[in-house]
Amino acid sequence: MNAPFSRIALFATTAVAAATLVACGGGGAAAPAPTATMGTLGVSMTDAPACGFDAVNVTVNKVRVHASASASDTEGGWTDITLSPAKKINLLNLTNGVLEALGQTSLAPGHYSQLRLVLDANTGTGLANSVVPTGSTVEQSLVTPSATQSGIKLVNEFDIAAGQRVDLVLDFDACKSVHTTGNGKYMLKPVVKVIPTAINGISGVINTALLASHVTVSAQQNGVIVSSTVPSATGEFFLARLVPGNYDVVITADDRAASVVAAVPVATTSSNTVLSTASAPINLAASTSGSISGVVTLAPASTTEPAYVAAKQSFAAGPTVTIKYQGADLVSGAYTLARLPIAAPQYTMYSATLPLVFTQNLTTTPGAGKYKVDASATGYTAKSVSTVDISAASQSNVNFALIP
Repeated sequence: MNAPFSRIALFATTAVAAATLVACGGGGAAAPAPTATMGTLGVSMTDAPACGFDAVNVTVNKVRVHASASASDTEGGWTDITLSPAKKINLLNLTNGVLEALGQTSLAPGHYSQLRLVLDANTGTGLANSVVPTGSTVEQSLVTPSATQSGIKLVNEFDIAAGQRVDLVLDFDACKSVHTTGNGKYMLKPVVKVIPTAINGISGVINTALLASHVTVSAQQNGVIVSSTVPSATGEFFLARLVPGNYDVVITADDRAASVVAAVPVATTSSNTVLSTASAPINLAASTSGSISGVVTLAPASTTEPAYVAAKQSFAAGPTVTIKYQGADLVSGAYTLARLPIAAPQYTMYSATLPLVFTQNLTTTPGAGKYKVDASATGYTAKSVSTVDISAASQSNVNFALIP
């Protein structure tokens, strides 16, 4: 697994609520004031690639909004956007900033602190929420206990003013949200963050000859993946809705050396930085591959707190980047970082002059075919193995024991 995956965009607008949706105050709350005095909350969904899956399906039942960050799902004061019927969405159909509209509802002016996304439960023979592992055609159940009972709780503060628009985009990270639990079973443990709403970002074109090799493009800061996507059928990619700043763009594919463009600027909430064009697309050098595998154990043990493992490399006088990462199995703690390139990454500093010129065989730490491997879990102290060498052979038994 090597990339995070979905974003849910929630927009406060001045439009009238969609006819197919029902807006209501929970717990017997009074009906909304006239539309002229209201703001309006609209909901859309977008996605980035899910690592290791050809489909990730969720069925959205409703979105709930409350002024209090601590309100329980049974308290009064909720305003609901209810989809009728509920909408089943394959998140992997939504890439490069494409949005799927879910609906909208009026909100009284005020300060709001909590959102909940409620999914339908898997019942009977149908699968409301499911995954299709890469290379398979069989739909597997995706267990979503919290989402189906009280909703995925999203604490975020925003203000609604009469006649005003507020935009929020929530980044739903599938690589950190979809976990194996042994015996071919999968569980959703949502990891969601708020990101800017304006359509800005980093774009470019990848050589279409590489598209069958599971190309992933990510924007990183200090080796942490902030956003990722996969190219379209024409090789185009767009890393959308980035907080203004500098990013290292990392491009990976099976049996290819990674390519890194360092210090790519995103100047404003509306600017787009272009890295390549259709006439001069980015290509990736061929590379043999290896793997790193092992087990992450937590003490005290937990079958609900996920652990994550990342393979990283650093450039001399340059950034540290994540080449691949994966969540360990929730039950066994097993992980495998597969198809890691043995060749050193290609590298260039960002330049506004195109095409970019990459340097091959640049000195990296720990070195070509070698990786620093990090393991982490919330509430536990992270640990690292400074050098894991796969240049001659894949490495197993790269194990971690995490403690608070």
